Amino acid sequence: MSMPIVSIICGLLLEVIGFAGYAYGIMNHNASVTALIPAAFGTVFLVLGAFSRVKEELRKHLMHLAAGLALVGFLITAGRLLSKFGELTLSPAVISQAAMAIVCLIFLILAIRSFIAARTA
Repeated sequence: MSMPIVSIICGLLLEVIGFAGYAYGIMNHNASVTALIPAAFGTVFLVLGAFSRVKEELRKHLMHLAAGLALVGFLITAGRLLSKFGELTLSPAVISQAAMAIVCLIFLILAIRSFIAARTA
């Protein structure tokens, strides 16, 4: 599977995570805009994936940008979870952050593998 498609899929997953978290907050009368952070990251992944499919000459640069975004997304969410590790509960916010960290890490691993394969080819 090509990295632009992976970027789009990860973007969609992050959108679902963000909007589901926000919808859960609305249903419980404590919605926070911060629940939409994964959706914001997802939107950028979607745009990068879509543009890299259209603009083949920019694909390498856009996928490197997406990999950088995945690294930032992973470091922010994993760092936040690790900083509160002793006091974590299975709350929707923690689930959302963990899901975002996992999606970003998976994308980053797949991107690195793709970059290595492209170098050796």
